Amino acid sequence: MKNKKSDSQLRQDILNELKWDTRVEPNDIGVTVHGGIVTLSGTVSSWAKKLAAAEAVHRVSGVLDVANDLTVKLLGSAGREDADIAADVRHALQWDVSVPDEKIQSTVMNGFVTLTGRVESASQRDDAARAVANLAGVRGVENRITVDRVSVSPEEIRAAIQKALERHADREVSRIQIEVEGGRVTLQGEIDTWGERQAVLGAAWGTRGVDQVVDHMRIA
Repeated sequence: MKNKKSDSQLRQDILNELKWDTRVEPNDIGVTVHGGIVTLSGTVSSWAKKLAAAEAVHRVSGVLDVANDLTVKLLGSAGREDADIAADVRHALQWDVSVPDEKIQSTVMNGFVTLTGRVESASQRDDAARAVANLAGVRGVENRITVDRVSVSPEEIRAAIQKALERHADREVSRIQIEVEGGRVTLQGEIDTWGERQAVLGAAWGTRGVDQVVDHMRIA
């Protein structure tokens, strides 16, 4: 049985991870841990930094859940008009080659952006939110974009993952078990590095029709 980290050990690991991630403002973030559940408090200067902080915490081994109570406090752009932000949102979606901008609509109210529309994959949905998260004046992003439901087979996802792993030497996709139920994909198995894990997840997220990925893979 693996040794379980204490809350104090886990908190220190989280603080170190936040300092390591250049997208985050660690000095303005408070971290509390109770039974593997992490609460983030304090202020950051953009919605993207709020998301980056939560992503950094989730990378730490032993973290179960994250309550992201960070507040976005804009610097120098609090007075931007919603019309100006909406124009920037449209330009950001158009300039991002991974986003089908013609399928996405946005609504801006008091600096909060709501995205709607239908796309072919979960990666397109998430890329759209990332494209606008760091725009000046954006206080938050609600992603209501849905993924078109199409029939997805384990073989199709396995082929996508195999292509993603081709650049990694001696990797065999057969080591990964893939279960598909509707648009939900569950991945299990053992991999060697964090980079391989990200490659597998990226391939699954990018497959047409996938709207949810459950990661049960283990790093050896």
